[in-house]
Amino acid sequence: MSMATSWPVPFILEPGTFAVDAVVSFCVSVLVAITINAEAQAFMSNFLGDRRPGARDRLHFNAFLHLDILGSICYLVAGFGWGRNFDIDAGKFEYPRLYMVLSRVAGPVANLLMASIFGSIVMLFNIFQYDPRVFLMVIGVNVTTAIYNLIPVPPMAMGYLVCELIPQIDERIRALTVQIGPFLVLALALLERVTHHGIFSPYFDPIIRAISNFIAGS
Repeated sequence: MSMATSWPVPFILEPGTFAVDAVVSFCVSVLVAITINAEAQAFMSNFLGDRRPGARDRLHFNAFLHLDILGSICYLVAGFGWGRNFDIDAGKFEYPRLYMVLSRVAGPVANLLMASIFGSIVMLFNIFQYDPRVFLMVIGVNVTTAIYNLIPVPPMAMGYLVCELIPQIDERIRALTVQIGPFLVLALALLERVTHHGIFSPYFDPIIRAISNFIAGS
């Protein structure tokens, strides 16, 4: 069974055509993607030195505590989004810039690993001729989340990396970028959806489809 015969990739909710199983599968997949992304950042930052007494507020695997309002709206509008901004104290790292980069990158890398795990499940389901549609959705949403993190604006991972890797950026400008970034990304996603003029999708969607099809074995 190929991805093309199951769900569009990336998957975007269409109000006039969506079915209950599609909505449920998509919402569950979003929760999985957000959780694994945030917890991977938590694990990596903790491993590299940012350990805190209340670690349970970071490594809790409660998806609903990781939800971000704007990020969730973006998922519903454009098929991609982000979780709540994950606080990392670079001052606790031996090599602040390097370890901050590794911590942020851990999120999208974990999404790709999660997609790969579910790809193995899809292969098993295909062998036994079971319908793997739900797992295909998890693959598509995780890959979409990982690839759209290449947008060079916070709250996407690449946006944080740009802020970290350009030391000349003033701290006030850096803080302002982090504050307005989510609104900018959501506004661009809405603009693309309303005008049907590609802003992100022409560059990212072919990559997402190729990776998703490869993982799903189609």
